Amino acid sequence: MSDGTKGNEMAERTSASSGSAESAESAESAGNSVDVNLSVVCGTCPNPPEVRVLESGTRLATLALRCPTGDERATSVPITVWDPPAWLETITPGERLVVVGRLRRRFYQRPGGVGSRVDVEAEMVGRARDRRRIDAALRRAHGALEPLG
Repeated sequence: MSDGTKGNEMAERTSASSGSAESAESAESAGNSVDVNLSVVCGTCPNPPEVRVLESGTRLATLALRCPTGDERATSVPITVWDPPAWLETITPGERLVVVGRLRRRFYQRPGGVGSRVDVEAEMVGRARDRRRIDAALRRAHGALEPLG
């Protein structure tokens, strides 16, 4: 597989966020407290991702990862991937993925009022077997945490 193709196996969404290493460093040097919103999730995808196209033309994928909690139960973690790469649609049930992103609370209208849900908005998604990409994702996560000490 070529590097270009392998590069497509990692979904990356860059944005200026309060959880980025650069903004954390500038906040700390300015004497402000450092806040980080960082999630690293590794688990099994029980179902294929659901990919849809929004009215704006932006593609959005949603999926869940089942993550063990230490006992015999597992937690299902909802994941949102903006502009997912094509390979994400080829994920089969039972495949292990690693996601690096941030928690996001979303609000929506429902009968009887406003509802909300919490999910992980992915910055990077990779297959757990792709060590090189996962190592890069973990270095990115570690970089975001460095300003904390």
